[in-house]
Amino acid sequence: MADFVSIEKGLGPEGRIAVVRFDRGDGINALSPEAMRQLTRAARSFEDDADTSVVVLTGGPKAFSAGFDLRDAEGRSRKSMDIGALRRHLKLGPRLARAWQDMEQITIAAIEGFCIGGGIALAVALDFRVMSRAAHVRIPEIGLGMNMSWQSIPRLLHLMGPARTKQAVILADQRISAEEAYAWRLVEEVAEPGSAFEAAMVLAGRFARQPPISAAMTKLTINRLTHALDDLTSHMDVDQFALATMTEDHEEGVAAFLERRKPRFRGR
Repeated sequence: MADFVSIEKGLGPEGRIAVVRFDRGDGINALSPEAMRQLTRAARSFEDDADTSVVVLTGGPKAFSAGFDLRDAEGRSRKSMDIGALRRHLKLGPRLARAWQDMEQITIAAIEGFCIGGGIALAVALDFRVMSRAAHVRIPEIGLGMNMSWQSIPRLLHLMGPARTKQAVILADQRISAEEAYAWRLVEEVAEPGSAFEAAMVLAGRFARQPPISAAMTKLTINRLTHALDDLTSHMDVDQFALATMTEDHEEGVAAFLERRKPRFRGR
């Protein structure tokens, strides 16, 4: 089985920075179920790593991630799953995002190219996002007859507020530029094209120079307060997603995407 994820440790001040690279080498970097499992394992591999205090997650040079892989055979098998099997399979994404959110280390996403759907769901689970000026974000789930899940709605809401979250999620065909993402507080820094990773490493270096234990405890305090009600407000998003995938609008949305045409939704 192909390895989509690599980890390099011992970088930066006192060797306290690690880099996780997710690159499928195809310029698209879609999140297949196997890619999600590998990224989840990568996050969990830092649980007992006292030597690393900052982790930078970067995608390929042309794409952070195109989101869930609609063409992946395992992903497409969802259509034939019963509701029990589907609910179990749909936990892969939330498990991935939670694994990254729960990391003790400071986490920074370096975004080049496009960051779409599940890609931004992953990015907002991290502490910081550095985005290339040439990059863009899009959240296409509603345009595919689905809902935005992986507990992404509360994370987006904490960053951008209610109006921008509605705009970003419901207007599914809207391409959000780096400048807009920065103005909306979706990303914390905009870098020159091709230099998002370098800028993320500079930011990582600043955090790596701080006392690791104090930084980790402070991150935990902020996260616990910020996300205290997230489980309550989004506990049904996996089931909402499962329900939405059973609609005719979902079938039409995916078919239109694969056939490169505009969908015709009928509200059923």
